[in-house]
Amino acid sequence: MLTLAIETSCDETSVAVLEDGRKILSNIIASQIDLHKKFGGVVPEVASRKHIEQIDTVLQQALDEANVKFKDIDIVATTYGPGLVGALLVGLSSAKALAYSLEKPLVGVNHIEGHICANYIENTHLEPPFLCLVVSGGHTHLVHVKDYTKYELLGRTRDDAAGEAFDKIARAMGLGYPGGPIIDRLSEKGSSDAIDFPRAYLEPDSLDFSFSGLKSAVLNYLNSNKQKNKEIKVEDVAASFQKAVVDVLVDKTIKASKLKNLSTIALAGGVASNSGLRKQMQDRCLSEGLKLVCPSKILCTDNAAMIGCAGYYNYLNGKISDISLNGVANLKIGQ
Repeated sequence: MLTLAIETSCDETSVAVLEDGRKILSNIIASQIDLHKKFGGVVPEVASRKHIEQIDTVLQQALDEANVKFKDIDIVATTYGPGLVGALLVGLSSAKALAYSLEKPLVGVNHIEGHICANYIENTHLEPPFLCLVVSGGHTHLVHVKDYTKYELLGRTRDDAAGEAFDKIARAMGLGYPGGPIIDRLSEKGSSDAIDFPRAYLEPDSLDFSFSGLKSAVLNYLNSNKQKNKEIKVEDVAASFQKAVVDVLVDKTIKASKLKNLSTIALAGGVASNSGLRKQMQDRCLSEGLKLVCPSKILCTDNAAMIGCAGYYNYLNGKISDISLNGVANLKIGQ
């Protein structure tokens, strides 16, 4: 069964073709990072227009690389939320046109669920139930994956997402965009114990996250040292900040796994490629007797392959969308 999948929720235009949900035949990703760098972040209108320019070319590249024709496609899957609504509508409109003209099922996919399903592609023996930490520029979620299409949200950020905090701190230090990979690289050269930044654990029984206080603490540290003309070692700031984020992510994830008696933990989302998070989570899982699975770094970014995988399982479970499907910017997981 061949799935054609489209992903345009933010600033990557991506089209993929998958066989039986888990085997990638093609996964073309056209990134807009260079386009948005000069703005220090994604500009929604610019992103939408670029998607329109690129979608047809990326679609044809995906078909060519997979060596398939439109007539070979069995399912058309597409992200319909959450994301930038203008960007979502470009991919959604293309998918609806294809499904209608080819007379094939249209399957709408939740972007967050797509990130979770990226784990199935390379970890061929992975099956629910398991716990997944979804960390990206827009989301920080702890999700109990009960079945291929059944999810329970255990915790989420109450303010900034982890990736958003990385980008904002990088911008404050003049490091450029996107900030996450830059801070990750600098952290390897700095001391994570150099600065004692706060960790927000919230209420004793909470599995939610909060990074706004940490962000403010880092900004206050930077501004205070600038006013006093003190030297700021960016490597130490980066390492100490990253450690403060990772400590909370790891501690809450391990806590949730014990609470739900889940022996397998998965990572997903752009921040899941962070080397500090991967190493510390792996170390904790080993010490706690838990299994950790992660997608390769290319599948942590926004990509259509993960949407195709989620779409395949949605289709098998009867979750087929109507042609009236619309973009939902603030779509929640499990909807």
